[in-house]
Amino acid sequence: MRRSPTLIFGHFALAAAGLVVWIIYLIADQSLLAWIAFALLVPVALLGFTMLARWLPTFRARATAGADAPAERHFPVVVVGAHGAVAVVTVVLVLLAALGS
Repeated sequence: MRRSPTLIFGHFALAAAGLVVWIIYLIADQSLLAWIAFALLVPVALLGFTMLARWLPTFRARATAGADAPAERHFPVVVVGAHGAVAVVTVVLVLLAALGS
């Protein structure tokens, strides 16, 4: 299954926006900014889970890959897993920081 450019760009754009808001929070130390960053990360996580759910069947079908196999079939499992793990840790830490601010 081919990836939707809107899904990929939306995931990236919201993550980048959340990072910018988080950096501004670190500078300004305004708790509202931490909550905004967290609110931006929730849809980022949902989009990430959507991409993961779409990638799993593609990855599992790699044994029958032909010449026209999509590029995402070749994503290393370690990279996908590490990205997801870092993302989960990030969301949890941002939530904890927002709760403590």
